[in-house]
Amino acid sequence: MAYGLYTHIQSNRRRSVVLLIGLFGLVYVMVYAGALAGEALTTDASLPWLLMKARQDFVVAFPFATVGTGLWIAIAWRFHQAMIDAVTGGRDVTRKDQPRLYNLLENLCISRGIPMPKLKIVESDALNAFATGLNEKQYAVSVTTGLLERLDDAEIEAVLGHELTHIRNGDVRLMVIAVIIAGVISFVAELVFRMGLRVRWSGGSRSSGGGDRGKGGAGAALLIAVVLVAVAWLLSSVIRFALSRSREFLADAGAVELTKNPDAMISALRKIEGRGELEGATSAVMELCVDNPRQGFSDLFATHPSVDSRVAALVKFAGGHDPGPIALPPPGEPFPPEETGEAEAPRHGPWGDVPDPAGTPGTAGTTGTATPPAAPDPSSGDGQGRSPLPGQGPGGVPNPFPIPGPWGPRR
Repeated sequence: MAYGLYTHIQSNRRRSVVLLIGLFGLVYVMVYAGALAGEALTTDASLPWLLMKARQDFVVAFPFATVGTGLWIAIAWRFHQAMIDAVTGGRDVTRKDQPRLYNLLENLCISRGIPMPKLKIVESDALNAFATGLNEKQYAVSVTTGLLERLDDAEIEAVLGHELTHIRNGDVRLMVIAVIIAGVISFVAELVFRMGLRVRWSGGSRSSGGGDRGKGGAGAALLIAVVLVAVAWLLSSVIRFALSRSREFLADAGAVELTKNPDAMISALRKIEGRGELEGATSAVMELCVDNPRQGFSDLFATHPSVDSRVAALVKFAGGHDPGPIALPPPGEPFPPEETGEAEAPRHGPWGDVPDPAGTPGTAGTTGTATPPAAPDPSSGDGQGRSPLPGQGPGGVPNPFPIPGPWGPRR
């Protein structure tokens, strides 16, 4: 079981590295497509000549594209935490403010020797939590008040373990980089599109290049550039979402590794499922949450795996048990008796659980008053002083549960 869990973790890590490398590669595909589109829109020449010129332009633009992408990432790095706090309204809390939550997080950190991140509370009925911060000074775990009210301690501990795993694995940094790179690709795509429209509507003339022979390649070159831009833009979105889903699987597994309680993680996911919408939060913030109810039209464009697939992974690799979807009362309403343990325990007879019809001894009748059960008659059997036969209850009533003997049920 442990082998399966650790294999699952390593597999997701390798997949994340491959996806991130692919995302960086798409930036340079976009740069080449932009260079090709620029040559096609300004020069009337053969297709091979335009492709060669685009390669030369790409070599010149390569360092500028790299520096520009790095600068964009640095800006997001600097203002990341402030933007998230402004959107969610998260506030710092101490042990005095939230002793229950603070102690759960502190115990997890101490048990694994992890520096304790800041703890933030978001006033919301939504059931959600997220990790933020790009370095040890910024690391923070934010939890909604709705999640605190609706989950028990074991489930909250599992959610905290999930967010701590995001921090330990550097997922926040990874996703910020992924979002920025996808933004760069979208920016270049829009730039190429606008450049094409400008040249088209201005009626700009093309200069000749590569001699008079083989002209007419501009249309084909422009078509290639447009296809490259469209494919790169689509793949950047798909890779970004796949990277996010991979990190969620990894964080679920990390929570089980920290808490040793896969059932608590599964139960928490079932309670959070479909109840995590944070009002006013941007899509970038929702991508950081335990669950994102704003999913795409298919799993391909979803930032999070479905709860069913996450639970299935925990059952398969961690040996957890799935209780299925869990119904919760609306915010502000008390839990039903079965949730609080107030429901009366079923009566256990010698041949199994006995239903309690209203008005029978030991149950509340029409008056709502419980009547103590009648004392058993030692001489009672089948009503004639005889003990019941095997397979029969009192009064000779057939018993669906045979009386067990020393070597198994009597038949």
